[in-house]
Amino acid sequence: MPLFHIDSNNQTQRIRAGGFDLEKHLQRLVEQNLEEVFGVRLVASEFAVHGEQPGRIDTLGLDFEGAPTIIEYKRDKNESVINQGLYYMDWLLNHRGDFVVAARDAHGSDVEINWSHPRLIIIAQGYVKRDTYAVNRMGEGIELWEYVRYGDDLLYLNQVYGQQRSVPAQPSPVSAFTTQSQDEAPEAVYTLDYHLKGKLESVRELIERLRQSILGMAADEGEIIETPNKRYVSYRHGKNFCEVQFMARSLKLCLDIDASELEDPRNLARNVSEIWHLGTGNTEVKLNSPDEIDYAVGLIEQAYRLTV
Repeated sequence: MPLFHIDSNNQTQRIRAGGFDLEKHLQRLVEQNLEEVFGVRLVASEFAVHGEQPGRIDTLGLDFEGAPTIIEYKRDKNESVINQGLYYMDWLLNHRGDFVVAARDAHGSDVEINWSHPRLIIIAQGYVKRDTYAVNRMGEGIELWEYVRYGDDLLYLNQVYGQQRSVPAQPSPVSAFTTQSQDEAPEAVYTLDYHLKGKLESVRELIERLRQSILGMAADEGEIIETPNKRYVSYRHGKNFCEVQFMARSLKLCLDIDASELEDPRNLARNVSEIWHLGTGNTEVKLNSPDEIDYAVGLIEQAYRLTV
C-alpha cells in the first residue's frame, strides 16, 4: 500500500516501504508496545522450550481476557514460522504449569489465566496463499498479521487472517489447541446460547442485529473475532474493541476507546474508568431498543477504527 508525506506546500512525496534489518528489531518494537497494539501483557521474551525439539518462544504474553498468547515473528515471508508457532502452542498446552509460573512471576500470584481460547499471533512481511488455507483447518486462535515499515518512524500492521470464534458445546478432538490430559478437569466452555438462555425475544433481536453489524465491519481488513466468555461476549481485531454484556431487557456495551475521544452527540456513553465494571474498555453504552442500534454501531465503529 503506497504511503505519501504531504509537505507545507501540499506536495506529496512517496515514503519508501521496507522492513527491518533484523527480526529481533521487529520483536523488540512489538514487545515494547504489546498492550497498545494487541491488548497483551508481556510475560516473557525468548521463553525457553525444552523437550524433543528445544527452542525459544519469541514472545509469551497474557491478553486482557486472561488468554495465554504466543507471538512469533519473521522478517520476511517464511512458511516455517506457522508450523513453528503451532509446535510451541502444542508444547505450551502440555506444559501449562510452566506458563502459570512465568505469568505469576511477571504479574503477581493473583493473575487470572483462561485456557479456553489461547492465541497464536504470527507477524511477517507476507504470506503465500497456502498459509491461509492451512491455518483455516488447524483450529481457532490463530492470527496472521503482515507488516510494512515506512521510513524510520512508521509501521503498518494488517490482520490478514483471524478465524471467527464459534465456541462448540464441547472442545473438538481434532483442534490443534485441544490437548487436555485425562487427569485434568474439563475447561468451562461458553457460547452465545449460554448468554441468551432465558432472555427475552427483544434481547435476542438486539444481539443478532448488533452481531451482524459488528462482524461486518472488517471488510478487507481481516476477520473480527467473537469470543464468548463467562461474563460477556468480546469482539477483537488484534485487540478488543467492544464487549457486550447481556442484561434482562437490554445490552450493556463496553467500548475500548476513551469517552473523551468518542464522537457521541447524543451523550449515550459514560466514562466508567473510575468504577468497577466488566470488560476491557472504560466507556459504557446501554442499548435498550432496536431504534438505538444504528447509533450504537457508529460508536462501536469508532473503537474498531483504533485497531485498523
